[in-house]
Amino acid sequence: MRKTLPGKKIIAVGSLIALLATTTAAPALAVTRPHDEVDKALKTLVQDGAPGAQATVTSASGRTWSEREGVGNIETRAPFPHGSKFRAASVTKTFVAVVVLQLVAEGKVRLDTPIDRYLPGLVRGNGNDGTKITVRQLLQHTSGLYNYVRDLDIDEWRHRGAEPGELLAVGLAHPPDFAPGAKWAYSNTNYVIAGILIEKLTGRSVATEIRNRIARPLGLRDTYLPLRGDESLPLPHARGYAPGLVDYTELDPSAAGASGGLISTGEDLNRFYGALVDGRLLPRAQQAEMQRTVPAGLGIPGAEYGLGIASVPLSCGGRFWGHGGNLVGFSNISGAVPYGKRVNVVANMDPLPDGASAHLATAVDTAFCAR
Repeated sequence: MRKTLPGKKIIAVGSLIALLATTTAAPALAVTRPHDEVDKALKTLVQDGAPGAQATVTSASGRTWSEREGVGNIETRAPFPHGSKFRAASVTKTFVAVVVLQLVAEGKVRLDTPIDRYLPGLVRGNGNDGTKITVRQLLQHTSGLYNYVRDLDIDEWRHRGAEPGELLAVGLAHPPDFAPGAKWAYSNTNYVIAGILIEKLTGRSVATEIRNRIARPLGLRDTYLPLRGDESLPLPHARGYAPGLVDYTELDPSAAGASGGLISTGEDLNRFYGALVDGRLLPRAQQAEMQRTVPAGLGIPGAEYGLGIASVPLSCGGRFWGHGGNLVGFSNISGAVPYGKRVNVVANMDPLPDGASAHLATAVDTAFCAR
């Protein structure tokens, strides 16, 4: 989710659409000192407009190191804090997709069954038809549903929040953008419905299911989905800014909810994506379904989208699996190579200037490719 300025509309980003648009354009780097190369990429990111940035890199052996540049607080000039908590935004979608796929493995839901089977009458009106949209299409952004975030005003919901039904109503007030399955287009509305589905099938909140199924088993002590009304970020954290250096650190993330409300750290997200791509969170059959991809409009030749996760080519060859997240104040990209590196890069500004967005992507590519 993203705020545009001037004006007050929020635009859904949060996938890898803007942040990874130039990742593979960079040539492979001949690197002998990975820390220096990553630090150089972060410096460029800060020079192009981000107040501060941090990269967290975990090797295949589990050793973690980080680099940081810029400031975490423009008033005090304090550095970007190590281990900073931040709003991970649409990285939330990978967590939600994992929960749904675990429910698939438990026989509680089927990917290619229409959502109306589980949530009768929920998706209807203005040409929207839940009898024709499958669970898979929701998770893969091929449903055609209008992205509700296009119509949200940040000043209306920043301290108000919202319930899932309110968000869904905003999306369903519009006709679909295309017929289900016809093509790929990113829509946060899909994951609002996925969150409602989780709560219907389990009788528990999405926050509880993420905690019990993912965060606790993996020891992600700083990862959680806040409840409505919780505007705080736990310490340590950088302040989050919009262009013009407007401070948006405190906000109610419930209007992002299951589509983007998660709080986490670079270390936790590296552990999560490492466990996921190494096959430790899903049975083999559901892992394969998650990684069945379709071409996606990410602006990168060869980039594809699975179920709540993207497959992104690297300049040095190969690809990583991950997701990006944008919620006014913070921008980040997280991902992992199977049995290899795990990387998170976060900047304390969203939306980022165009150049800084490109350099955030470059920092991720550099961290993966540096040797």
